[in-house]
Amino acid sequence: MELIELNVKKRETQGKGAARKIRAANAIPAIVYGAKNEPVMLTVDTPDFDKIIRENGTSGLFFDLKIDDGEARSVMLKDIQMDTWGLNYVHIDFHEIDMDTKVSVTVPVETEGVSAGSKEGGMLQIIRRELDILCKPKHTPESIVLDISGLNIGDAIHVEDIDLGDDIEIPHEVNFTVITIVPPASDSEEDVEDDDDDDEEEVIEEAAPEAE
Repeated sequence: MELIELNVKKRETQGKGAARKIRAANAIPAIVYGAKNEPVMLTVDTPDFDKIIRENGTSGLFFDLKIDDGEARSVMLKDIQMDTWGLNYVHIDFHEIDMDTKVSVTVPVETEGVSAGSKEGGMLQIIRRELDILCKPKHTPESIVLDISGLNIGDAIHVEDIDLGDDIEIPHEVNFTVITIVPPASDSEEDVEDDDDDDEEEVIEEAAPEAE
């Protein structure tokens, strides 16, 4: 994963009033914090940041922040606060990182291929659309791609089936399901209808002697 260069400005003002003025000027209040340095309050240009998000999404983003005082920080996107309607940026949190230290990142799950079960009428069910991984920033994948072509109806891919190599870990306590191929819904409905028919036949047979 490459660092995305982002020019930002250091700010001294804080508080709701100052934040409103920043947003009114088409910018976003932000902060970068980390274990080694004091937190720094920043201002990010809204169009620049919005373009990056539209092109890359929000998962596993790393930035090379170019601060207007000449300082540079390697950071990861930690949190984006949006307004009530989810339309406007309210605040951004960046977390300073060490490029040689593993960090926890959330990345999307994608599939490739067409499962054998789907060809027989089964349905692909993605249980986890994102996974939390632990790795150095340079090893962060844009997504985790899982080959489903060999899956039949009833088969599943569990977290412990996923091998991302020695550089990437998937922390977990339970071997949870990530993807599965379930039977077509019509099969289940037919089974229920068959059971209902059997019940009706039994009732009729039992009731017949009483009618005599």
